[in-house]
Amino acid sequence: MVMHRIYAWFRRHRLAVDFTLVAILWLLFAATTLLGSEAASSFVIATLLVLPLAWRRARPTTAALVIAAVAVVQWALAIQPGPADVAVVLAVYAVAAYGARWASIGSLFLALLGAVMLVTRFYTDLTMETVANLPSTAFLVVMGWVLVLFSWTLGDLTRTRRLREQALEGRTHRLEVEQQQERALAASDERSHIAREMHDIVAHSLSVIITQADGGRYAAAADPSVATATLQTIAETGRASLQEMRRLLGVLRGGEEASTRPLPGLADIDDLLLGFRAAGLELSFEQSGKPRRPLPAGAELTAYRVIQEGLTNVLKHVGPCATAGTSLQWVARGLQIDVLDDGRGAAAHPPAGGMGGNGIRGMAERIRLYDGTLTAKPAPGGGFRISAFIPYTEA
Repeated sequence: MVMHRIYAWFRRHRLAVDFTLVAILWLLFAATTLLGSEAASSFVIATLLVLPLAWRRARPTTAALVIAAVAVVQWALAIQPGPADVAVVLAVYAVAAYGARWASIGSLFLALLGAVMLVTRFYTDLTMETVANLPSTAFLVVMGWVLVLFSWTLGDLTRTRRLREQALEGRTHRLEVEQQQERALAASDERSHIAREMHDIVAHSLSVIITQADGGRYAAAADPSVATATLQTIAETGRASLQEMRRLLGVLRGGEEASTRPLPGLADIDDLLLGFRAAGLELSFEQSGKPRRPLPAGAELTAYRVIQEGLTNVLKHVGPCATAGTSLQWVARGLQIDVLDDGRGAAAHPPAGGMGGNGIRGMAERIRLYDGTLTAKPAPGGGFRISAFIPYTEA
């Protein structure tokens, strides 16, 4: 952990670290040049060779060009090489590690050529050398090349590792963005689901309450006992709706005490129909066939909500004196659901094929989740029919 923190600090303060190292190198190399016979010229050359290293990572190509130009001036003026000439090797490493690829290859060839120029200029005289001394000259050139190639290879490996780290960081960033998008889509889908649930609860309960209140107000004048039964139905409907709303809000809060009561399914159809009959809706119910296998809990909830929404529309648009029929038919491929009123409210229902209401749109979305189909249109003999089909989920 300590080394990791030190390395992280060096990465955050690269420019300060580079200037500090250059200052140390300059002090060391300047001190050695002052001891020679050409102190002034060597001091200037050493300074000009070392100072560009401060920008070896920020501006590697520029720093390498400056160092190369100073080295050429040194060679032309025949100023003896010193420790500061190691800046050429460091520049080759910097360009290979942090510069562009063309600059990296160019610096390598220039450094190899510079090694030949250095040996032939300061360490051997080709005009005075014999054939026997040529191997020693070649050995010096090869040693210079080895040093240059080692520096360039080390820099290129550093470059490869840096690019790999950048690619991993980019991939990690893309994964984080994708995860955020997935979470946003999941949250949007959950909001839509909760909105459909709240619509079903509120639309059903308010339709029953309003219908009972209107009917009880007129019937109470002739028979006061009707008002008592009406208020009881209103209270029971309101309490049931309040419990559903609390359950949904508990899920939204995500608390540990949120209700885990199972969602309604096909087993709760009878209780649902009793509520509509209590609201004054004359209602028939038929069920035929036997399921080949149980539907998923979500599919049963969808069937329940389709019946609830269909009968709520009848109660809302036609009134409590309407006649409606509901049927569940188990067939080979799945469950067929039909809700049909007697025709007096056909004009008040959404137009055929329009499905513009939130209730019918919500039913269609629920059915599509289970690869089912939904049609809502006027029936041929009068009235309005909602037909839905939920297929079995084949493994």
